[in-house]
Amino acid sequence: MNRTEFTLAIAVILLVAFALGWFTYWLLHRFTRVAGGDMAEMDRLAQSLHEAEETRDQAILYLEEREAELLNQIAQTDAELRAAMEGLRDARHEAEEMRSYIERMHAKA
Repeated sequence: MNRTEFTLAIAVILLVAFALGWFTYWLLHRFTRVAGGDMAEMDRLAQSLHEAEETRDQAILYLEEREAELLNQIAQTDAELRAAMEGLRDARHEAEEMRSYIERMHAKA
C-alpha cells in the first residue's frame, strides 16, 4: 500500500466516522429536543396547571367552609325543632288537662 492509497483509506474512514457521528447526533437530537415553540407551550401549560390547582384549592376551601356553615345551620335547626316539638308536646298535654278539667266541671254541674 503506497502513500496515496493509505491517505485515501484514512480519508474514507474519517468520512464514514464523521457521517456516523453526525447521524447519531441528528438521531439523538431528533428524539430529545424541545423546540423553542414547544418550550413556550410547555411554560404556558405549566402556568395554566398552576392556576388551575390554585383555583381548585380555593374551591375546596370554599366548599369546606360552606359545609361547616351548613352543618352549623342544620344543628341549629335541629335544636329549634326539638324545642318546638317539646313545646308542642307540653301544649298538647296542657290542652288535654284543660279538656279534662272542663269535662269535670260540666259533669259536676
